Formats: sequence, structure tokens, C-alpha cells
Amino acid sequence: MADIFALTQEAIAGLDVELVDVERAPLGLLRVTIDRPGGVRIEDCEQVSKHLSRVFEVENIDYKRLEVGSPGIDRPLNRIADFIRFANERVEIKLRTAIDNRKVFVGTLRVPDTATSDPSANPVFGLELDAGSGKEQVLDFTFDDVDRAKLDPILDFKGNKR
Repeated sequence: MADIFALTQEAIAGLDVELVDVERAPLGLLRVTIDRPGGVRIEDCEQVSKHLSRVFEVENIDYKRLEVGSPGIDRPLNRIADFIRFANERVEIKLRTAIDNRKVFVGTLRVPDTATSDPSANPVFGLELDAGSGKEQVLDFTFDDVDRAKLDPILDFKGNKR
């Protein structure tokens, strides 16, 4: 699977999109998730799909159906660069080891200045926890401490009250 990810990443390098994930799903489905600043448009998905169809045919990648889409509002954060890009956003993280019998935390992602200058140094991030008590709590963690992470925006579906 790492080979398909690397091949896909190399193939779309000049298309002004970022590869988020490549997943093999049941029944021969190959799902490619892309992103770009400002959001993914249908034209981006179409362009990437056409391009990858040709590349995968030349490289003999076995699949029955190719699906290209956006990561959605709960976009996964898979790399240190994702954490840097989404600094000051609301995120949900699941740690590999529990802290006070808890692994899942939600809050605002804080990124140290050193992370932007040298992301390979495995910086210590902060998560300003959502707290009802009014007292600010910050959870410090490194990228290696994280099992999974994703954006966790607050959606307001309230309309006109009747």
C-alpha cells in the first residue's frame, strides 16, 4: 500500500492538490482522498481521476473502480505538516497511551514556532482543551504520541426559530 501511496503522490505532484490518503476498499474500489487550501472542487477530483487512471494503467495497478474525493470537514491529520497547517483549529486526537485514564481529547491545536522552521524535529504540540470550568488546560504531546487525529469543527445547524 505504501507503494501505491508514493506512486499516487508522485503522479499528482504537479496538479496543485495534496494527497491525504489512498485506501483499497472492498470490491476492487481504490479510494484517493485529496485536499487543497480553500477546499477541493469537483474539477480537482475530475482532473486527478483522469490523470491517475492513465498512470495506474501504465503502472499495472489492479483496481476495478477509482474514487477521488475530498476529506470532508473532519479531515484526518496524518503528518506533522497537517498539524502545522491546521494550527489554531479545533481538533480531536486519540493518544497511543492514556493520560488520567483518557485517550481522546478535543481542543484547539497549538503549534510551537519551532515546528514551522524544522518540522523534522518532532515538536511538542499543545492542545488547549475545551473546559467547562473556565480554567484553561493545555495538553502537551508529540506527533509520535498520537494514534489518530482529525479536525473537529463545531457545526451550527440552527436556523430561524419559529
